Amino acid sequence: MSPNPFLGVIFHWLGGLASGSFYVPYKGVKGWAWETYWLVGGFFSWIICPWSLALLMSHDLLGVLHQQSTSTLMWTYFFGAMWGFGGLTFGLTMRYLGMSLGMGVALGYCAAFGTLVPPIFKTVMPSIPVDASLLEIARSTSGQVTLAGVCVCLLGIAIAALAGLTKEKEMPEAAKKKVISEFNFTKGIVVATFSGIMSACFAFALTAANPIAEASRTAGTSQIWTGLPKLVIVLLGGFSTNFIWCLILNIRNRTGGQYFSSDPGTAFTPREKEMIIETAIDAPSEEMVAKIPSGNGSALQRIPMLWNYIFSALAGTTWYFQFFFYTMGETQMGKYGFASWTLHMASIIIFSTAWGWYFHEWRGSSKKVHLQIAAGIASLILSTIIIGLGTWLKSQGGH
Repeated sequence: MSPNPFLGVIFHWLGGLASGSFYVPYKGVKGWAWETYWLVGGFFSWIICPWSLALLMSHDLLGVLHQQSTSTLMWTYFFGAMWGFGGLTFGLTMRYLGMSLGMGVALGYCAAFGTLVPPIFKTVMPSIPVDASLLEIARSTSGQVTLAGVCVCLLGIAIAALAGLTKEKEMPEAAKKKVISEFNFTKGIVVATFSGIMSACFAFALTAANPIAEASRTAGTSQIWTGLPKLVIVLLGGFSTNFIWCLILNIRNRTGGQYFSSDPGTAFTPREKEMIIETAIDAPSEEMVAKIPSGNGSALQRIPMLWNYIFSALAGTTWYFQFFFYTMGETQMGKYGFASWTLHMASIIIFSTAWGWYFHEWRGSSKKVHLQIAAGIASLILSTIIIGLGTWLKSQGGH
């Protein structure tokens, strides 16, 4: 079956829809701390879904993984773990900036550095399985176009950040808190920068895992499903980082009982939250996106255990499907395959922005702010087109 780029674009947009929407089910979780519902959802995101679908849709998964070199498995796992650090603070970006601005800034960084990380590491470590180093890219026309797209991407980040700063200056405190209860532009930008840069490691993990996809194809897997075995190792790396941190928080915050008990006494109360020293690393121990309305233990008769598990599982499964569709789209892009990462980022930004407007995160802002955020998002989308053009020129054998 020959590649179908049009179908590939549709798959990438479906992946973006999944990524831009997965936080929404977490709003239904009540009485659980961040580390509890994040880890429950994470088991579905990083373990259950990738293994189940790879075993179901690909051939001889265990045999394919067994024949891989130590180097392939190590680099795939390592960069998956590095991506995990970005994921830990990604929710905090939503909490401080909201979906529209938070995802726009974090994913802007992710798009830019997802393009730059592989060639940078190729420059430092020539043995890494990447097509070209940063120096080689800069010397070619296609590479220069790609780097120009990265610059436009950073410009989009700056414009989106300006919109957030303008919003913070012109809106009264009560209005900001009404829309995004813990809006904090400075904290949000710092966390979004860290999260976006580290999250970009996912792009390199997928590149490092290409031998796994090729071995799966050789084993008889249909081309459209060959990316699924890659996700098993990449997401295992992300699981390791998140599991260790959530376990530490469960112990430190005494929230481990929430997995097993519906007793409202185990709920994470506002008083306990205030006792946490909040840093860029510690902050994920609190809620992301928005405060859980019934998070106070005294306000709950019983913690709705079944629904908490259902909502967390739904969120985790939705998250996984962004890369399920991503790997499908990547197989359909043919000579446009290099543009997959930027297409994915663009689709996430668009759908997350749509959710932000739906939840009225920019209500009360001036027309100036609305124009600024629109210009920022437009710049980010334009950057993905330019980067896609550069990678397409490369795929055509251009210099």
